[in-house]
Amino acid sequence: MDRKKEITGHLFAFITIFIWGTTFISTKILLEAISPIEILFLRFTTGFIALLLVYPHKLKIKERKQELYFAAAGLCGVTLYFLLENIALTYTFASNVGVIISISPFFTAIFAHLFLTSEKWNLKFFIGFTVAVIGIFLISFNGNNILKLNPLGDILAVLAAIIWAAYSILTKKISEFHYNTIQTTCRIFIYGLVFMIPALFIFGFKPNMDLLIQPVNLFNILFLGLGASALCFVTWNSAVKILGAVKTSVYIYIVPVITVITSVIVLREKITGITLFGTILTITGLFISENKISIKTKRRLEKIR
Repeated sequence: MDRKKEITGHLFAFITIFIWGTTFISTKILLEAISPIEILFLRFTTGFIALLLVYPHKLKIKERKQELYFAAAGLCGVTLYFLLENIALTYTFASNVGVIISISPFFTAIFAHLFLTSEKWNLKFFIGFTVAVIGIFLISFNGNNILKLNPLGDILAVLAAIIWAAYSILTKKISEFHYNTIQTTCRIFIYGLVFMIPALFIFGFKPNMDLLIQPVNLFNILFLGLGASALCFVTWNSAVKILGAVKTSVYIYIVPVITVITSVIVLREKITGITLFGTILTITGLFISENKISIKTKRRLEKIR
């Protein structure tokens, strides 16, 4: 691989994760003014319009069955994932959600094993998963919040991680269609917004415009729409194309670190010793499991060469 191209891939991945690591904080702030579904709809509408302005070209699908992958990706990666994440933030701390979401590579590996490859797991994978689950338990039921915290938020965050894993498998399949990245992202956004419509009626879509136009809220909506959605979905997909899914997924480990730090600085959330220990265990578990996958993939590539 060209060295310059590889550096570009790493840069795309880092920029994406750095921004995504702070989205939990931004969303938490917006939840004081508008509802989860309102944040979600405004965010991706803004992102879709931005991408359309940047690359105003219609995507021509080669085969009709490919449309199903785009629809499923929109449902999972936009509607379900972010709805679950936003609702989770109304029940638990932003730092909790940031750490729990980082277990998605485990579920991605499981789905890849079932639907994409014949790769087998060894003991390291399950050790890593167990360590991470223990870490998540400590984060969810730490001494500072055990009498106040509703674990519903953490359960929703785990479900969001599973949904994101499904989205990762779908986008990997979509990348094999060899379409323009911005066009495929727009297509996914369209389906995400369409599937969001029923939720608008169920949860109600009546954003308070007086609150929304306040500088802090307007900034966060634009940040989520232009940065975390339009920009990051494109840069993440580009990084996967350049580096591959395995190398790119390693950057997910940085998410909880960024989230915990920013939640302390911006939201002044208190991080107890148990929470910190749980965070370390979760990240350690991820590294143990991912190390297994990376080594096996590396050996396979060496054989091919």
